[in-house]
Amino acid sequence: MTQAPHVIIVGAGFAGTYAADALRKAPVQVTMIDRNLYSTFQPLLYQVATGGLNPADVAYPVGSFAARRQTRYIRGDLAAIDARARRVKLADGRELGYNYLIIATGVSASYFGVPGAAENTFGLYTRVDAIVLRDHIMNGFEQLSADPEGRHEFAITVVGGGPTGVELAGTLGELRRDMMRATFPDVDPSRVHVRLVEMAPALLMPFQPKLRQYTRKQLVARGVDIRLNTRIREVRPDSVVLGDGQSMPSDLTVWTAGVAVPQAVTGWNLPQGMGGRILVGPDLRVRGGEAIFAVGDIALDVEHPAPQLAQPAIQEGRHAAEQIIRLLRGEQTEPFRYHDKGTLATIGRRSAVVQLSRPAAQITGTAAWLAWLGLHLMYLLGNRNRISTLINLSWRYIAWGRGGSVIVGDEPSKPLPGDARPRGRHVIKSLD
Repeated sequence: MTQAPHVIIVGAGFAGTYAADALRKAPVQVTMIDRNLYSTFQPLLYQVATGGLNPADVAYPVGSFAARRQTRYIRGDLAAIDARARRVKLADGRELGYNYLIIATGVSASYFGVPGAAENTFGLYTRVDAIVLRDHIMNGFEQLSADPEGRHEFAITVVGGGPTGVELAGTLGELRRDMMRATFPDVDPSRVHVRLVEMAPALLMPFQPKLRQYTRKQLVARGVDIRLNTRIREVRPDSVVLGDGQSMPSDLTVWTAGVAVPQAVTGWNLPQGMGGRILVGPDLRVRGGEAIFAVGDIALDVEHPAPQLAQPAIQEGRHAAEQIIRLLRGEQTEPFRYHDKGTLATIGRRSAVVQLSRPAAQITGTAAWLAWLGLHLMYLLGNRNRISTLINLSWRYIAWGRGGSVIVGDEPSKPLPGDARPRGRHVIKSLD
């Protein structure tokens, strides 16, 4: 009996899971490899970081997902690829052969060479990042409460004015403005400072000017100090140094300014382009590799670059799977074409921006916020996660301002000084 062709998918994010789903009825064996036991829904990590959702709400077991799609799951890290022999090697020494390989490992933070950024900032790219950040935020608030004389303040700097930075800064502004009175009534909200630093001349640069202006207005209304056209020169444990040399206190600095491919990708011996992303052709096959596809944030088609967002990753994952099916049938592959369904970002309670594929179709306010909520619930993996997220977010906003919307975290594993200054995310980063 002839064994079915073997497809290996590396990465269980948007691109990887949608590729596996598209192959569920194909005449192939599918193996999914990921370093984590769960797939993380990254767009809602900021809600975990600000205490609105539990970590389990945005995580779905990869093994359960794989089993429902007749897919084998292996926990591991990709260490090397032998394209000629069509084999992959994992970090623990295991080797697997493949007929087709889909690389969907995603990206990590890019610090653009800023001194101290990697050591003294928190990221928001993984579930562990969100948990660590949440615990430090809540601990910072609690330390203010333990200082009734008001000798100390708590300054939070968010670096990067894209969707993640805007969403995090907006929610932190709301916590400062509305939740402090109910949860920590003895703390003067003015002792908490939320700052958003962006190097570009506007926030949410891919959006239309009207939506950018609305976003800035809403953030200002939430007490966020916005610094545009501002470069970060250095990040220190308790401050950030701006491009003009000005030093600003920052007890907690969150880096959302950009992404890059992890250094380990260099060892895979695949062609790389800007930011280390893997170069692919029109059909998403890696240049020079007949049986290797790269999809999602890690892939780059120089001629037709797609945005590094969830929707392009989903479409690319499906497309790569469809091309494998075509190749198995002896058919020619087809070029990938991204269908822009629109972009959206939330700013806070009942405030969001939606930009549909037609520039004239712009939505703001409550309608945009409801659209954002509905879309995110639809793309969450698992009915339990959808129901739990709906309940938790609904309660967060129904009980807004009455102290019932904060899921308090644990005290950070590294003891904090008495002046509420948490240190960098490297503290337990190795757990993820």
